[in-house]
Amino acid sequence: MRIIILAGGGGSRMWPMSRTGKPKQFCKLISEKTMLEETIDRFSSYPKEKIFIATTKELQEGVEEILPNFPKENIIAEPARRDTAPAMAYTALRLKLIDPDEPMAFIPSDHYIGRIDKFLNSIIEAEKVIKETGKLLDISVHPTMPTTTLGYTKVGERLFEKNGVEFFEFKGHAEKPDYKTAQKYLEEGCYLWHANYYMWTPKLFLEAYKKYAPEMYEKLQKIEQAIENDDEISVEENYCAMEKISIDYAITEKMDAEELVIIKGSFDWKDIGAWDTLHENLMTKTDEKRNLVKGERLNIDTSGSIIYGREGKLIATVGVDDLVIIDTEDSLLVCPKSRAQDVKKIVEELKERGERYL
Repeated sequence: MRIIILAGGGGSRMWPMSRTGKPKQFCKLISEKTMLEETIDRFSSYPKEKIFIATTKELQEGVEEILPNFPKENIIAEPARRDTAPAMAYTALRLKLIDPDEPMAFIPSDHYIGRIDKFLNSIIEAEKVIKETGKLLDISVHPTMPTTTLGYTKVGERLFEKNGVEFFEFKGHAEKPDYKTAQKYLEEGCYLWHANYYMWTPKLFLEAYKKYAPEMYEKLQKIEQAIENDDEISVEENYCAMEKISIDYAITEKMDAEELVIIKGSFDWKDIGAWDTLHENLMTKTDEKRNLVKGERLNIDTSGSIIYGREGKLIATVGVDDLVIIDTEDSLLVCPKSRAQDVKKIVEELKERGERYL
């Protein structure tokens, strides 16, 4: 099984730490290592030649700086940022040219994983099932609260168990529902959070694009021909002509249920998507008043807040609750934790202004 670490995202909801040239996977949000390093470390027992990193051309230099000993030939740089459907298809195409039938697993670089042994066991057992059935494997996890920022996978009957890993029928996918719908899903009990760990062979992965995203597949065929002819200009032109869309909308929501099997993840999983979710997911690291703090601080009558500062600068608060305070060299973010998902709007406004703070 080839492991593909997805490291091309922008992470706009984690501004101002996450920037255009240094997105959240390049930041030390959870520990003293970047999220990219933490993701790579989970696969320390894997042969190095089986680990790949999928990123963008503009971020490739950053990847190489963080991981100077990582083999450069295993970095797959998409020509531009076009969201996950084009990015994952482009990576599958590159791997198809090496071996079309060896299974691969797409692994996001912005997740927190606990009980890594169980996570790795899911990957190992998934590879066996792919070889036995030829089906797409994906991992979903038990939801703990209604949220509008994640996708939901509906599962049916349990099909079988292998070495402690449970496999379920796929009954459909709903991407980022509204809050009332998310509440309903939680109450029904047959919906899991979609964790975005797609596993299949490159050949079968691309055949799904042929069936469900034919216009994109036509561009992929032209890209494949351009790669064989060493025509980088044509590769870039056809890649940039593909629709900017996530794989959830382009493929997953359209898939025939019989083509996919769901693993119910038994490990601890956290999606680090915004400052509020980072705070929620790191509650074990908060102080007695539920504050998550990095840097020098003086907090009086302060609770439920996330405060990230810089070395040599004191952040003092008095009488505040549920705030996000993120201080960087050139920018300061202050907002209610309940509005943390709207940080993306700041990035959108800065793009319109052409500001340097991106």
